[in-house]
Amino acid sequence: MSIQPTSQETQNETRNGTAPVSFGRILVALDQSDYANQAVNEVIKLTKPVAGTIIGIHAYAAKMHDRRFKQMEGGLPERYRYETEMEHQRDVHEDLIGKGLGIISDSYHDNAQYRCDKADVNFERLSPEGKNYTCIIEAANTGDFDVLALGSRGLGAVAGSVIGSVCERVVRRSPIDVLVTKDKHLKIGDGPIVVGIDGSDQSFGVLKTAMVIARQTGAVVHALAAYDPYYHYVAFNKIADVLSDEAGKVFRFKEQEQLHEELIDDGIAKIYLSHLAVAKKVAQEEGVEIITELVAGKPFQAIRKYVEEVEASLLMVGKVGVHADDGLDIGGNTENLLRVAPCHIWIGQETHFPSIDVIAEETIMWSDEADAMMSRAPSFVQGMARTAIVRKAHAEGHTFITSRFVEDVMKQMMPQKQGSKQDGSSSTPDDKKFEKYDWSKAAVQLLDSISDEGIRENVRLRAEKYARRDAAEKVETSHINPFMDDAEEELARIDSGAPKLEWAAAYLARLQRVPEAFRIQARDAIEKYVRSQGETRVDGEVGEGGFVAARKVMCPAPEATEYPDGKKG
Repeated sequence: MSIQPTSQETQNETRNGTAPVSFGRILVALDQSDYANQAVNEVIKLTKPVAGTIIGIHAYAAKMHDRRFKQMEGGLPERYRYETEMEHQRDVHEDLIGKGLGIISDSYHDNAQYRCDKADVNFERLSPEGKNYTCIIEAANTGDFDVLALGSRGLGAVAGSVIGSVCERVVRRSPIDVLVTKDKHLKIGDGPIVVGIDGSDQSFGVLKTAMVIARQTGAVVHALAAYDPYYHYVAFNKIADVLSDEAGKVFRFKEQEQLHEELIDDGIAKIYLSHLAVAKKVAQEEGVEIITELVAGKPFQAIRKYVEEVEASLLMVGKVGVHADDGLDIGGNTENLLRVAPCHIWIGQETHFPSIDVIAEETIMWSDEADAMMSRAPSFVQGMARTAIVRKAHAEGHTFITSRFVEDVMKQMMPQKQGSKQDGSSSTPDDKKFEKYDWSKAAVQLLDSISDEGIRENVRLRAEKYARRDAAEKVETSHINPFMDDAEEELARIDSGAPKLEWAAAYLARLQRVPEAFRIQARDAIEKYVRSQGETRVDGEVGEGGFVAARKVMCPAPEATEYPDGKKG
């Protein structure tokens, strides 16, 4: 039985930005493509149980077509350059624009109307004039709709394309939840629903909505958390390559690396496990049993692999994650998953604050000393650590958090630092922990099979980190294999027919400063620009032009923005 409201009045009252989202009025973009048609099929299943309404939207740019025809008149063949013939062609084209495009739009609506009538679902029509994605966003911004659904690609899809320009623009700008259909044969419920959990209110929001969809489709819900225990090891080793011995001492490199390793390997893993525990509690409150799983790796890649393994029918993620700042339009992992997820994807913005967090935040206070202690923690972990401490305090019945309580919780989350003395003071960490690993002969051969130097180095460092987590004496092939699929995909992308470009060291270093989630997209844009200039090396003026092109691709907004490589434009 659905937990959705059953009257239009109640549906309107629930359209307030909190999960679960209502399915009372769903806007569907129509273009007669297989993906758009599948979107109609899927939302019929969501809307029917609540006696809701599907609103089809198809925009046709009559003014743009008319303007383009006038611009082309001067280039028509000579036989059209007589006034009588030109006037005739203008009349024909005006009929096509004035009536033909309207007839085409009506036919798209008729097709959706037929399927809705067959399912006994209400259907309404919107046929605005203008650019497709602009009209869809304008409609979504009216506040009249609960969810927006559209196909990942349209009629212009070609082999190899993963996401259409209209879909990408709409998802980035939509103010409401978006369902993107990515497989024209896949039905929601054919496989489990996987929900990405990172502790943010949006991730718990999509979980609430997922349980409603699961009840209506019979699907099982998997709550999945993903974290990357390898990134900081790679980053610190890259830093070590450029730091002098003196700079390393000033930076306290060994201590910094040890701190980050303990935070990543133990502390953050436990925090994500606590998020999953909260997700399970949220589901239990709704009477739903869910499967929880913690996976390691680059989050979007680890999630994609999990979705493939369980043959999910729907992936649901928040539009932005727990680390989002105020100006972010879409999170890096969500953006990547929009492209690479093999199943349908739901990108949510509705929020839910789990009762345990709401109660804790309302009833628990922090001492000034405890608050100051938290402010000294690395910025990337402060928010998650604070959440873990508040949850622990609530579980133990505390209403006031002291610095000693913070210390006790952090000790439980992380092992005692290596080199710590009984009196609590710290000595120099065990340098042996940071020595380079020995490699087996088979592991070296497997690593050397990777032809690209940059990819090979990334795999080497991640394999070493894996061996350390495994407490192995040397790196074996089993420590490399988990990263080979990603390496092969990256190699295939590089070797897809275009000649390999040479990168000047300075420009390669600049690329490495781009956040990892955006790096592949930036590299593609830069190399595409360099090749378009007939060059084979990223350097000098053509290199600068490539970075300008990358910033335009990643940050298309016209206003001044700070871009991933630190520059502004």
